[in-house]
Amino acid sequence: MSKIKKFFTRKKEEAAFKLKIGGTLGQGHALNAPSEPSGSQRKSNHKAYEPPKRKELSNEARAAAAAALARIETKDTREFNTSLAAIKAQAKRELEAERKIREEKKADENSSETETRPDITLACQGVFFRCPMISDEILPKKEWKVKIKEFLYQQLESERALTSCLIIQNCNTKEKAEECVKTLIKYLENIINHPEEEKYLKIRMSNRIFSEKVRYIEGALDFLIAAGFHEIEMDNESFLIWSKDNIEEGQDLPTLLDALKNAGPITLELDRNIKVLLPSQARRVKLPDDFYRMSPEEIKREQQMRTEALENAQVLKTKAMREREEQRVLRMYRYALVRVKFPNGIYIQGTFNVYEKISDIFEMVQSCLSDETLEFNLISSSDGRLSDEDMDKSLYDLRLIPNVVLLFSIPGQVNTNYIDTNFLKEELLLLVQSM
Repeated sequence: MSKIKKFFTRKKEEAAFKLKIGGTLGQGHALNAPSEPSGSQRKSNHKAYEPPKRKELSNEARAAAAAALARIETKDTREFNTSLAAIKAQAKRELEAERKIREEKKADENSSETETRPDITLACQGVFFRCPMISDEILPKKEWKVKIKEFLYQQLESERALTSCLIIQNCNTKEKAEECVKTLIKYLENIINHPEEEKYLKIRMSNRIFSEKVRYIEGALDFLIAAGFHEIEMDNESFLIWSKDNIEEGQDLPTLLDALKNAGPITLELDRNIKVLLPSQARRVKLPDDFYRMSPEEIKREQQMRTEALENAQVLKTKAMREREEQRVLRMYRYALVRVKFPNGIYIQGTFNVYEKISDIFEMVQSCLSDETLEFNLISSSDGRLSDEDMDKSLYDLRLIPNVVLLFSIPGQVNTNYIDTNFLKEELLLLVQSM
């Protein structure tokens, strides 16, 4: 089974899809709109340009011109100044030009190095994801978008119908994809419910609704072609005409309607991006821009507004005011950085969505232990030990964002007894970050 078919099979298994055909679909929807007449051509008539006739030179004028030419030819002129001062000036200008070229080249090299060199002041270098449907790579979300688009267009030739549904969802903005899908569903439902009505079997490509919501959406025309439409010219206009014989082999309209409704964005799995840190490295707490919901410019503006608000506040804030301010700050973050400190001073670090549960943190720590059956506690400096009642709460609920340090401890034991004990798997120790 191909990756595309596996995607739709999994979608059906996760949430059973109930196809409702018949009375619930209602009457057909006409999507026709009048076309605009073409503009008229303009004609222009211009007479050809005729240059004016010139009078012949008189004998006196000819003699004056000859005398002027003789004077010019006898003059001692030079093409350039060969004095020592002029030569030095020219050499100085050329050296200055060469120096500027070298400085610009060096500046370009420095800027490119700055772009590629990681920022060592950051606690981590970004937020990374996996996409098992496509490959085993671990990449930032921006790079995955490019990879997903390339993958889908590679599958298009062999499975046009199902792949085009995914292209619509993954290669367009959410708003455009939703409007396109609604329109395509109407097209197919009209044909299913009124197979004999000719007006539902063709689409004028100049139609306003078609032009705005379908024609320029990636994947939409590929879906219509797979569903049985083909383009023809009638009365100097382009139409899409439907025929049952043109439906992609192995497909039918109810199946395509089902696929159109079930298709969605290809989900990415957040990678923990586990790091092992020395105590000196754990002092880095600056987060990259990927952790925020807002753009860097919006973050700076928000921080400036908060600073100004604190400076201007001359009255004590009520509890409600403080809670509102706290909620506003917490909503700035999409991801959280969780660090767990072990008794020997080593830290492990992982990336979490702010709405992931506390149990997910325990699972990450457990997967890193050399003895995964070992019982342990995680202690927050603000709220104390995380209990069984906290397991279903999110990091957002317990205010463990944007970053938090949890202490690893063994139940009933004192941490000082384990100062020289290593709890981590040996292969993880190889991940200790270089300074």
